[in-house]
Formats: sequence, structure tokens, C-alpha cells
Amino acid sequence: MRADAEKNRSQILTVAREAVTQHGADASMRDIARRAGVGLATLLRHFPTREALFEALLCTNLDALTRKAGETETAASAGEALLSWFRELVAFTQSYRGVVAMMAAAHTNPDSALYASCEAVHTTGARLLLKAQSEGAARADMNGDDLFALVTALGWAVDQPSFAPRADHLAYLITGAILTNQPGTDVKKTTG
Repeated sequence: MRADAEKNRSQILTVAREAVTQHGADASMRDIARRAGVGLATLLRHFPTREALFEALLCTNLDALTRKAGETETAASAGEALLSWFRELVAFTQSYRGVVAMMAAAHTNPDSALYASCEAVHTTGARLLLKAQSEGAARADMNGDDLFALVTALGWAVDQPSFAPRADHLAYLITGAILTNQPGTDVKKTTG
């Protein structure tokens, strides 16, 4: 990639990250281009769809989350590794308003630019859940799809202004439904 094209791409991603943090997944592509100092055609040349832009923004975070889960899996008990992954994923979904709906839609759509990243997160969660189940630390009647759905539901709920202050408490309740040894978990319970 030419130096000026790489500079444009980098500037677009920087501005897009700020715009999405401020305005969520509905941030205007036209506004992102304007704030990045490029034309809409330049933005679309680098990122032909909103999903492609989000994939570029999110894949670094999702890849890091997947890597961290692998590290935690070898350093902690299965229940602690699952809980750590769950908390990290929920924190990630809270950092980009509206991303949960995009991830949920991409999860079953192989044509989506977000599919590979979402599939990696789903596979990681399913593996952590299976290991926790084998050690008796998690409910036996769940699977990876259930776990991903619970993360998605919690992500959606805390995306709503009326539920956002209760995020920690809601995470506590959901992990209590997943783990068989909730008192040993490290989720901060709030009554907010």
C-alpha cells in the first residue's frame, strides 16, 4: 500500500474509533470521512461497507481477547478462565455501543466481514465452557451458542441507558446462571 493510502487508512481508523465510541455503531460514514479529512469515496475504497470498517476496528480487540483467553486458560481454573473471558467480552461490548447487534448478526452470516472474528470469539467461549463443564464448574446443560447468546443479551441490555448502571449486577446474575460455584467468582455485585 502506498504511504499516502496507508496514512489515509490509519487516519480513518483513528477517527472511526472516536466516532464509534461517541455515537455507537450508527456513526455516520460520511461524518467519519469528513472528520478524517478524506472523501467518502476514499473511505469506501478502504472500507466498502460499515461491517468492513467495524471488522478493521474490532478484529484487533477480538484477536487480543481470544489470545488472552488462551493464556488465562492455562494459568487459572476452568471456571476462573471462563469468568475472565466473559467479563472481558462484556467490557469490550460496552466500549462500542451497538456492536453487539452487529456481532449477533455476523455470527450466523459467513458473508459478513465480522464473521471470522465473531466465530473465533464464539469458538473460544465454547471451548472455555466445555472445559469448565468437564471440571464441574459450569452448568452441564449449556453449549457455546447459549453462552454467546447470554453475552449478546447482556451486551444489548447494558447498551440501554436505563440498564447501563446495573452492568456489574447483571453480569453477576448471568455468571451465577452459568457457573456452579458463584460464591467463588470475582464479579463485583452491585445493587444499583
